[in-house]
Amino acid sequence: MTTTTDHDIIEATLGGNVQAFSTLVARYQDFVFTIAVRVLNHREEAEEVAQDSFIKAFEALSSYRKEAKFSSWLYSIVYRKALDRLRKNKKARTLDFVEDLTEGDETQAVNGLEQLELQERNAMIQEALEQLPESDAAIVSFYYYENQSVKEIAEITGLTEDNIKIKLHRSRKKLFSLLKHYVLPEHHNHNGRAI
Repeated sequence: MTTTTDHDIIEATLGGNVQAFSTLVARYQDFVFTIAVRVLNHREEAEEVAQDSFIKAFEALSSYRKEAKFSSWLYSIVYRKALDRLRKNKKARTLDFVEDLTEGDETQAVNGLEQLELQERNAMIQEALEQLPESDAAIVSFYYYENQSVKEIAEITGLTEDNIKIKLHRSRKKLFSLLKHYVLPEHHNHNGRAI
């Protein structure tokens, strides 16, 4: 197939070449699944939500506005479907432990992370992300893994840009708080308790 842009593939699909849509699925399936996992924290349910999201996108393709990025439109579908599934399951997680950090603590945590092997570092970040509230973990993923702008994330989630900025700031603090305990285990106060 010679078409390469999302717009070309969408036009081909709407023109009757149903198989063309599989190119979009291949292009975005990994991150669609990642969003669903971030929100649901359950692989099997995330797979179902990812499949449902592509079906919904295919069925609603004619309503897609060409001026919007296809990826943002698709991610908004999976984000909402995952949140719907979460509400249906009545699952909610909260972060048990959050602490205030100084700039120096954040710098130490970042420097410590840079010393770790990439695989180990990614595993730690993944584990820390799983301890964020589901919608916040998805927003962090949009911003850092998919390089979506605050404006694009607002379009995907339906939240205001200011709300996204606040959530990103709080999530960064929570992540640094969690990661500090991975990379600075010797960071104790005089009573021998971790600080």
